[in-house]
Amino acid sequence: MLYPDISNTYRNVDFDPHIVNQIIIGHFYREGLFDIADCLIQEASEPEAISLRLQFQEIHQILKALKSRNLEPAVNWVSTNQERLNESGSNLELKLHKLHFVDILQNRSRADALKYARTYLAPLASYHMKEIQKLMGSLLWAGKLDKSPYANLVDPIHWEKLAEELMQTYCNFAGQSFRDPLSVAVAAGAEGLPTLLKLANVMAAKKQEWQVMKQLPVPVELGKEFQFHSVFVCPVSREQVSEENPPMLLPCGHVLCKQSINKLSKGNSRNFKCPYCPQDASVAQCQQLYF
Repeated sequence: MLYPDISNTYRNVDFDPHIVNQIIIGHFYREGLFDIADCLIQEASEPEAISLRLQFQEIHQILKALKSRNLEPAVNWVSTNQERLNESGSNLELKLHKLHFVDILQNRSRADALKYARTYLAPLASYHMKEIQKLMGSLLWAGKLDKSPYANLVDPIHWEKLAEELMQTYCNFAGQSFRDPLSVAVAAGAEGLPTLLKLANVMAAKKQEWQVMKQLPVPVELGKEFQFHSVFVCPVSREQVSEENPPMLLPCGHVLCKQSINKLSKGNSRNFKCPYCPQDASVAQCQQLYF
């Protein structure tokens, strides 16, 4: 089996080595590979990047403890950042104490669970009464929650979701993206690679050089997970919309930029067909979209 040469899709771009080093170092710290990141900092002479270590070291210590069902570091972090969490509408505090309560109820005595609830859950009752009432009902099934109507409470997925939410909130407070930029770039590149390979082959057969083009002659479709901001590029003109050339919604549901609609309608002199479906439209029927 012959594998395509992916180097054909490479475009000569001048990368700033400093920025590339920062991205790779950040990736290693985000993944908890601190020794590798420290080594790269030393070898690449990027001493200022050590600040990234301090940002991610704390959260990885919290997540490591969480895997051992040790909630204390997470509770301490939530307590320290309670004001910001309240402002963002987060209920991390409730979720942490809920998991700890359920763990006590399943593995220790009912009295221990009730004591914990009076200490940590009672102060939250005014905001989360229904959730706490449900937890109080589970007291009847101490030690056998997995065989009760409350079996969902002991599902390990709750711990996984809590770890993910902690990481997301921590990154948000630290001014970092939740998703690793390097991983996103690699995944997006892999998804768009088949289209780029096909384009390179077609252009080579026509003896044309696609790498000198300012924009690709074909769209590279990526999934919604790679759409991070509201930027619309007209599928007809291949130009990004602006205040002077806004996106317009056609009656059929497709979207074009205003300039493309003007060209298709010959300056609003006639109806036109949507380029993507056979439905007719007039300029008067098109509505401006606001992202």
